[in-house]
Amino acid sequence: MALDRSTIAIVASGFVAGVMSGLLGVGGGVVMVPLLVFVARQTQHQAHATSLAAVVLMGAAGAATFAAEGEVDVGLALVLAAGSLVGAPMGARLMARTAEGPLKIAFGVLMLVVAGLMVWI
Repeated sequence: MALDRSTIAIVASGFVAGVMSGLLGVGGGVVMVPLLVFVARQTQHQAHATSLAAVVLMGAAGAATFAAEGEVDVGLALVLAAGSLVGAPMGARLMARTAEGPLKIAFGVLMLVVAGLMVWI
């Protein structure tokens, strides 16, 4: 079966997100969401949801690689996961109720704030 250009572009987007995830600890939201909107032509809502589904496996692969090097603080990861298990469904419900425009603006503002923090901290 031949791969069409859109499939190749989506696989390449996943590759870029995976590399960025492993290298910089980002990939799901910061890289994958914009790529899904622009390359896969998903809505902002679909891109956020698809990214969350993909990041499960991407995160597991990256974590396993870092764990093999002894870099994972398992106790801290479990505490973070406990909070995330409560916060993620709340955020998903809030996102589902947020219109596309404000969601794009909030996402862009968050990326700018995080960029500023990373540069100045």
